[in-house]
Amino acid sequence: MKRVVVGMSGGVDSSVAAYLLQQQGYEVIGLFMRNWNDATVTLEDECPWIDDSRDAMLVAEQLGIPFQVLDLSGVYKERIVDYMFAEYASGRTPNPDVLCNREIKFDVFLSEAMKLGADFVATGHYVRKGEQDIDGEVVYSLKSGLDKNKDQSYFLCQLNQFQLSKALFPIGELQKSEVRALAEKMNLVTAKKKDSQGLCFIGKVSLPEFLQQQLQVKEGDVIEVDRESPVVLKHWEMVNSGVVKENCWHIELNKVDGKKIATHSGAHFYTRGQRRGLHIGGKPLPLFVLDTDVRANVIYVGQGENHPALFSAGLFVRLNEAHWVRPDLQERILDTEDASVKLYCRIRYRQELVGCFLRQWEQGEAEFGGYQVVFDTPLKSVTPGQFVAVYWEDEIVFSGVISG
Repeated sequence: MKRVVVGMSGGVDSSVAAYLLQQQGYEVIGLFMRNWNDATVTLEDECPWIDDSRDAMLVAEQLGIPFQVLDLSGVYKERIVDYMFAEYASGRTPNPDVLCNREIKFDVFLSEAMKLGADFVATGHYVRKGEQDIDGEVVYSLKSGLDKNKDQSYFLCQLNQFQLSKALFPIGELQKSEVRALAEKMNLVTAKKKDSQGLCFIGKVSLPEFLQQQLQVKEGDVIEVDRESPVVLKHWEMVNSGVVKENCWHIELNKVDGKKIATHSGAHFYTRGQRRGLHIGGKPLPLFVLDTDVRANVIYVGQGENHPALFSAGLFVRLNEAHWVRPDLQERILDTEDASVKLYCRIRYRQELVGCFLRQWEQGEAEFGGYQVVFDTPLKSVTPGQFVAVYWEDEIVFSGVISG
């Protein structure tokens, strides 16, 4: 009998995942990951992991499977929290959920599960796994969940072939309504529990308070950039023309002559496309963050959600921050003469897929070698530090950290 260790979060999805695996004849062990031990920045009155671990334990008791709590708070701080602080300090906006899956659930957690003799680890993600034989070698694919409203493939875009070989996603073929119905049929305590929000396996966190634990408050200028300024107009012309050259996807607003309209508490606390938290009124249209300069400690803003400086024709991924989920397809995907390859991408969770093409940039074409993702239509608020996931049909083939 194959042994599976399920990452039980205390939610309905992982609860049903454990139940389904048990029904399929696996020997199932439930493991709850404790990733956080600081309640000073959580928004709940009580530390959420306690309630979640209790719910996970109750489900394990209902299913009659072994259960234990695994304290990963130390390695989570090192690999995720410290990474987040470093990224914000450098002016980038990280995605901790993508990193949590790569570094915690399918690395540290996987290693701990294998110590328990596990053949696989499983989670309650709405995503599917495929496998096929290519030249005598098994190749795994990461596919979108069938429930398009809950598809979480984006969050797993950094998994590699080994991690996929050890992963099971029992609910990827189901709709959320079907998952709820199964939980209610089994009378699981999590059947009507609301979906969790916030950082991966932590819960809701007050991000400003969280960041201020290590990032200092530092007053700087807020510069308003007119949508008719020469630099903005030139950028918009290039974005609309589809002409993509080095840096044309990222407007250099620090070279724009704008008007100081307020002060802020630190450029590292803001991100491109942000509207809330500026606390600046008296304008005909809402203000949005167009860009930040952490070195000069300046943020640039503009009026209206359709300000031209918010849009980009494409993005760049540095070679050392690029990842091929399907290395076997790299040559074919980069072959610009292959008309059968039609790619799509998203730059944030739940964003509609947009057509794109992917090309490699050699060292010397840019400061760093890497890959350029060019959109069929301009996208708004492309944010450095976030991840781009590139799809061929229903599977992710490539991903990477957005550099600019």
